[in-house]
Amino acid sequence: MIDIHCHILPDMDDGARSLEESLEMAQRAVEDGIQEMVATPHSLDGVYTHRVEDIVPAVKALQETLSENRLDLKLHPGSDVHLATHMVQRIESREACTINDAGKFILLELPSQMVPNGVKDEIFRLKLNGVTPIITHPERNAVIQHDPDVLYELIQMGALAQVTAMSLTGDFGEFIARTSEILVRHRLIHVIATDAHSAQDRPPVLSGAILKAADILKNYDEALDMATAIPAAILSGRAPNVPEPIQVRRTSRAF
Repeated sequence: MIDIHCHILPDMDDGARSLEESLEMAQRAVEDGIQEMVATPHSLDGVYTHRVEDIVPAVKALQETLSENRLDLKLHPGSDVHLATHMVQRIESREACTINDAGKFILLELPSQMVPNGVKDEIFRLKLNGVTPIITHPERNAVIQHDPDVLYELIQMGALAQVTAMSLTGDFGEFIARTSEILVRHRLIHVIATDAHSAQDRPPVLSGAILKAADILKNYDEALDMATAIPAAILSGRAPNVPEPIQVRRTSRAF
């Protein structure tokens, strides 16, 4: 499996607090069957502003330590980028790190309580410049929770979306789990990732969420693709094969 969203780099944000915790997180990931991981520290969120030149050496250093400790986990650079103006220019200036530093996909975090008016303009410009935004944990966005068709519109523009594993498994509460289920069922989610921040409280574990998605979709292979084939395509810079999104009509919402 491949985890494209994990705060495993030590002492860079609110994720791993030390190298020892990074190693514990890597061990948990390997035990769960995760073979590759994108290290994605927060950036442009008003607190953290990690640039590419900060992230790439940190990934290389942690990879060397993993190898020394015989942990078979391949790391790639990336960042959990908060929505900001002029996203294309920020990528070009190396202020925002794309997945695998390849300039093709970027994790895009929306504010938790709103979907700004300018998000469609930013998505349009990113796509025009060959960059696909992957909207992180939309199930935790207050606007999307109450109107999933907001996410449907962004996906129709060419964005992808990533659900957090613990959201699906109910660890963030029943309402978020229910929202996640609706988004998965309507094919508004393309990737399952851990968004792990620690070894214990928010660990890098995907297997339980895949089983939950399989139950929702009644299709294990489709659920597994969200942690294997689709993130593999993203890592290689290729457009993934994803299902057509289904609009969530008011009559079908179960809130």
